[in-house]
Amino acid sequence: MSEANWYVVHTYSGYEKKVKANIEKTIENRHLEDQILEVRVPMEEVVELRNGAARQVERKLFPGYVLLNMVMNDDTWYVVRNTRGVTGFVGPGSKPVPLTEAEMLPLGIKSEDSKRIQVDFAEGDAVVVTGGAWKDTTSVVSSINRAKQTVTISVELFGRETPVEISFTEVKKA
Repeated sequence: MSEANWYVVHTYSGYEKKVKANIEKTIENRHLEDQILEVRVPMEEVVELRNGAARQVERKLFPGYVLLNMVMNDDTWYVVRNTRGVTGFVGPGSKPVPLTEAEMLPLGIKSEDSKRIQVDFAEGDAVVVTGGAWKDTTSVVSSINRAKQTVTISVELFGRETPVEISFTEVKKA
């Protein structure tokens, strides 16, 4: 599988959050969670003075643009390009150009390696859930998704074994 990179998508001004919601809905419907990893509308906190009163507000860092962390292929390109409100990818012609590491630093988005969580368990190991709805549940790891940083375990729900996906940060080795 190819490597995921950050790409910039141009949108109609004011439609950034709507485009983000539309792309996320399409990802869910087409099961592209492993190819389009993250959709962001970069925001910044600013203090705004209105009528002599200071207010803390969020403002779009780049109006008219949405950032995508995705694996570029024909399917993902087509899905994003044909999302309502998207005018195109940033890059020459129809070829999207990924952002470089230097371009990502000012945005406060760390590289994938710096966000990686190292786990001390593997498939088949027993783990204990340390947070969330399944807290204190002990189960066996059935699969590990390192890209999404989740682990799938089986829990008993209504008398049946049901697979549940949990973040790496919510489990520890039993």
